[in-house]
Amino acid sequence: MLGALKNAFRIADLRQKLIFTALMLVVYRIGSYIPTPGVNASDLANQLGQGSIFGLLDLFAGGALGRFTIFALGVNPYITSSIIFQLLGSVIPSLQELAKEGIEGRKKIAQYTRYGTVVLAVIQAIGTMLVIQQYGAVKNPGFGSAVVIVSTLTAGTMFLMWLGELITERGIGNGISLIIFFGIIARLPATTVTIIQSVGSGGIGIFAVLAFLVIALAMIAGVIMMQEAQRRIPVQYAKRVVGRKMYGGQSTHIPLRVNQAGVIPVIFASSVLVFPVTIMQFVPGWTKYINLFSPTSLLYNVLYALLIVFFTYFYVAITFNPMDVAENLQKQAGFIPGLRPGRPTAAYIERVLSRITLVGALFLVVISILPTVLTSLFGFGAFYFGGTSLLIMVGVALDTMRQIETHLLMRHYEGFIK
Repeated sequence: MLGALKNAFRIADLRQKLIFTALMLVVYRIGSYIPTPGVNASDLANQLGQGSIFGLLDLFAGGALGRFTIFALGVNPYITSSIIFQLLGSVIPSLQELAKEGIEGRKKIAQYTRYGTVVLAVIQAIGTMLVIQQYGAVKNPGFGSAVVIVSTLTAGTMFLMWLGELITERGIGNGISLIIFFGIIARLPATTVTIIQSVGSGGIGIFAVLAFLVIALAMIAGVIMMQEAQRRIPVQYAKRVVGRKMYGGQSTHIPLRVNQAGVIPVIFASSVLVFPVTIMQFVPGWTKYINLFSPTSLLYNVLYALLIVFFTYFYVAITFNPMDVAENLQKQAGFIPGLRPGRPTAAYIERVLSRITLVGALFLVVISILPTVLTSLFGFGAFYFGGTSLLIMVGVALDTMRQIETHLLMRHYEGFIK
């Protein structure tokens, strides 16, 4: 691995991408400590615990919500806006046409997503401001303070969105995913210190900590295995003569990943569950129901599981088209043994994909819900790093590593995977 990283820095353009990505992430972490004007963050931090939806959001925001900095909302409004436009793209003909127009069409949809991010960021900023007012964390309550707080939070989200797009375009990896990744990583030192102090004070038994470490390592291994698992469909190419050369006659396979959607369904589901909590801030008398959406509640976990399964199938459906694969095989004189080219091949691929997608979706549900069970058994919240956050960290790390691997192999350097 060290040798591969050394090779990466030998390539000028890859070195520039890595340095640019690192600098942008440093900017993100600096902004995570710039306080929002007019808010008493120290009082607020004591009231945002791990048992609330805000505690989970604070985990994804790298502590920015607990400190109530300019990046307190994180990238959740952008993710929610992306979900909305991807859903609309499957039902609105005009958006479907834009998606088929290639780069220009995708740019237009991205522009609509940005507009949606502004609207959702304002709504979520207002909801968050109403919450901190109830906690008494606003120094000088009033219209002027409300405008400053909402404007600051909205601007912070838009800046993070721009930062993520810059990383994706000029750096390495997916910018938005890397921002979430480093937000989670930033909480690890503080959580580790908390666990050590709890053991020292007798709050947590040493056996509980050891059990947590064993389970965490097993979960990491399981996540990596599932992320890399494939269902390989055999493909045979017929021999054909073009000019004086003969092509085809070889055997290969179509690799279908078991977890085809990666960490996207988990991120989408987490973002969607924030929206009801935001809406409740605007309806008098509904704030008492916020605890129903606590990460430890039964309702939250049931909705979380259903949303993960839904978004897994939805994301696979919009990113992988079996009919396109079947048509490409037919054009290249390829076929799956025992199946006729064209629609029968597409139906077979779709059937296999549907089955392995179910396995991938159930795996995501188990990994995401497991922290709630383990927290109730062992009595401390460190298991948030063993479920949703662990899945995101491993998934983003593997995707980023694959991109670096591609750059290395293109230039005939030895990569991470030997």
